[in-house]
Amino acid sequence: MTKILCVDDTPQNLKLLEALLAPSGYEILEAENGKKALKIIQTENPDLVLLDVMMPDMDGFEVIRKVRQDNRYQQLPIILVTALTEKEDRIKGIEAGCDDFISKPVDKMELLARVRSLLKVKAYNDLLSNYRKELESEVADRTKELNHAFEKIKSASLDTIYRLTMASEYKDEDTGAHVKRMSHYCVAIAKQLGLSEKCVETILYAAPMHDLGKIGIPDHILLKPAKLDPSEWEIMKQHTAIGAKILNGSDAQFIKLGEIIARCHHEKWDGSGYPDGLKGTEIPIAGRIVAIADVFDALNSKRPYKEPFSLEKSLSIIKEGRGNHFDPEVVDAFFAIQYEILDIKQQFDDEKINTQNAQSDRKL
Repeated sequence: MTKILCVDDTPQNLKLLEALLAPSGYEILEAENGKKALKIIQTENPDLVLLDVMMPDMDGFEVIRKVRQDNRYQQLPIILVTALTEKEDRIKGIEAGCDDFISKPVDKMELLARVRSLLKVKAYNDLLSNYRKELESEVADRTKELNHAFEKIKSASLDTIYRLTMASEYKDEDTGAHVKRMSHYCVAIAKQLGLSEKCVETILYAAPMHDLGKIGIPDHILLKPAKLDPSEWEIMKQHTAIGAKILNGSDAQFIKLGEIIARCHHEKWDGSGYPDGLKGTEIPIAGRIVAIADVFDALNSKRPYKEPFSLEKSLSIIKEGRGNHFDPEVVDAFFAIQYEILDIKQQFDDEKINTQNAQSDRKL
């Protein structure tokens, strides 16, 4: 039932309004002052307010101003019932936020006409408001679904990158989870350096492609269980250019960064690296980050030409490379999160990953 709040400090006026409105099926709420009116509005949420102007303590103008301060009641229809006829009083009412006026003494037909008109407007506003809320809720649900689907796609994309980039190192059965460890090392270091969230995510996807060019290196060099001779080393160094060439020309941001990383992750801070002999900040920041992550994991891992170094020796070599092999700032970031690095190392342990892959293969 439609609720109408009548506010007047004269009981006879309240009874009159009730007598005029109740026969039309409206539920009448009554308040003899502004304070009680505000309380009823909060508790009963009426559909329309008929408000006297001249009341003690709090007049009708002040009641309107207080009602309009609450965003929930911006569309609540308020009719001022007043004996005031001066134009200034009506302007004051409009400025306070009233929707219409009825002059005393109240005429029944005029009262019903104005009430019905404003209730129609309120019903239309309520319809629009409810539609907007439903639309916002539906958009929020669809957005949530899209975000969930997007996250699944990103997860699948990263898994695909890991699996495809492992092809370049698959012949070396001891490389295992190298690409997963070093890419997560890169993410941790990038965050410590204060890189943007978007940049960090791009590095996560791009870093695993750092050694993609090894797919073009002959097996007798790639898997040689001894130190490479000078001519073999020159061929081995070509994996940086090969990887960059494979990744060249993509519109995808993470593949563009992958091209940069593939080419420059063996550059050194002092300019003695390859293939371009870049020095200092000439080396892109992603390349500087991947350099330390790649070397640290290689030191800790078994390779055809060496057994894994101890953690203590690996950390010592990284520290000794500060300012010559590695960017000093990146080294400092690495050691600032040393325990996080070690957690990643444990999380992506070769034995654990190999077990997980074997279980996955059996399911297939």
